[in-house]
Parts: sequence; C-alpha cells; structure tokens
Amino acid sequence: MDWDKLRIFHAVAEAGSLTHAGETLHLSQSAVSRQIRALEESLNTTLFHRHARGLILTEQGELLYDATKAMAKRLEAAEARIRDSKEEVFGQLRVTTTTGFGSLWLAPRLNALYRRFPHMKIDLILDERVLDLPMREADVAIRMKEPSQADLVRRKLMDVRMRLYASPEYLAKHGTPERPEDLSRHRLVCQSTTATQVSAGAMFVRELLAHDVSSLLTVNNYFGVLQGVINHIGIGVLPDYLLEDFPTMVRVLPDLESREIPVFLAYPEELRQSKRVAAFREFVTEEIFSHRRRMKEAETAG
Repeated sequence: MDWDKLRIFHAVAEAGSLTHAGETLHLSQSAVSRQIRALEESLNTTLFHRHARGLILTEQGELLYDATKAMAKRLEAAEARIRDSKEEVFGQLRVTTTTGFGSLWLAPRLNALYRRFPHMKIDLILDERVLDLPMREADVAIRMKEPSQADLVRRKLMDVRMRLYASPEYLAKHGTPERPEDLSRHRLVCQSTTATQVSAGAMFVRELLAHDVSSLLTVNNYFGVLQGVINHIGIGVLPDYLLEDFPTMVRVLPDLESREIPVFLAYPEELRQSKRVAAFREFVTEEIFSHRRRMKEAETAG
C-alpha cells in the first residue's frame, strides 16, 4: 500500500474536506482528489461518502482511518524520541490529568517549569477519562489511582484525602457544625455521587448525605465546588491539597475524611529516555515534595 496515499487519506479523514486537507498538505484539491481515487481503486472500495457539506467515512474508510490514526501516533512517538536533545529540553509535551488537579494544583505551578525550560510547549489535557498513553493520546498522565495499562512507567507522587471545608464568612453566618449530625442544618457543596470521580470521593459524599443534608449543590468537578466554598454557598467536599493555596478556608469536622487516594504519574515505556518527560517528572516530584513539606510544617504549627 502506498504510504504517500495513506498520508493524504489520513489528512482528508481528519479534515473532512479535500480543500482543507490540501491546504494542510500544500497540495491542490485536484491532486488530493486524484490520490484518494487512486487509493480507492487499489483497494477496490469506496472510502468516503461525498455530499454537499463535505466527506464522511464509509465503514471501510473507518477501518482504514483507525489504522492510519494508530500509525500517526506511533510516528509522533518516534519523532519525539528522535528530537529529544541530549543538551536541551524543548518541544511539545501533552499532559493529561483530572480537571480538579490540573486546574487547581498543577496549572498554577507550571510557571516554575517554564522558567527552567522556556522553549517547552505544554498541552494540558484536563479530562476525567483515562487517556490511552501507549496509543499516544497523551505523553504523561497524573491520575488519582494506579494506571492499569501495560507498558507504562509509573511513580506514586502522594496521597490525597477528601475533607470538609468552608469559608469563615459562611461559618460566621451559619455556625460551625460540631457533629456529623449537624450537617443536616447546612448546605453541602460536592460532586454528585454519579459524577466521574475517584471511588473514595463518591463514597465519602454518600456517607455525608446519610446525615439528612437538607440543602445541596452538586458540581461535576472540584473547581466548581471550590467556587461554591469561597463564595460562601456552603460546606464543600474538597481535596486536601487545596488548603495551601487557599489558606483562609476552614476545615470543618476534622474527624471526617475520605480514605487515602493515591496520585500516580505515568508515561509510556518508550518515552523513558525522553528529556521532556524527565524534565516534567522532576518538576512535579520537586513541587509535590515541597508541597508536602509545607503542609506538614503547617499542621505541626497548628
């Protein structure tokens, strides 16, 4: 099968248009069209349905596109390994993590990484879905459980617990609960137990709701929960790593917390020698070490 025709087919499938694919490939629309026709003739099948709004893959086209997509990801990985310099860290690094951890803890600290490596390009993918690292959906993942995918290098970074927090203003107006039963007189701000989240978080919320909470605000990520807390809407269920950056929040009912949630960093085995991955790994490890030390010092002082 002609590799050049496959490259053009992949571009057309991605763009959904001969014209747009031609612009990406720096080819005329007629040249792209000829290559697609030649590929269809060589395979004796139709790869695209043509209509006024563009092109749609046929069933056979979908099969071929799945194959070229996998090829493209592997080629990207090979290119990344080849381009990793022995002397300098540069290029794009795709990092995936949860919306809460990525927006509330990781993103505010990335400036320290850019100061060290100003030519890095970070593509931060905030998604509750577990992206396929071996298939190059991302280069590095930070997840709230140990990854189960094969052929991954993994490192445990820390443990997190879900706890109850409120603003001083909310507590001054509504009072501070002294027993779990007192939650029935307060508004709880949390993720829904049906939302995508770690099981320990959902279990903790279910335990809290058993106390006949009468008023509730549910949000589908911890960024929204935090906004509810700092705007005095209620008592929020939030990860403990937030307290360093939001020190005015008050911990409520300190005997209540979720079980430990492990946080892991993982990346494909084929990127073990990547300078970009190593730079990011070292940065995150150092930041978490410093974060844990400061939190321990604050707890001791308290």
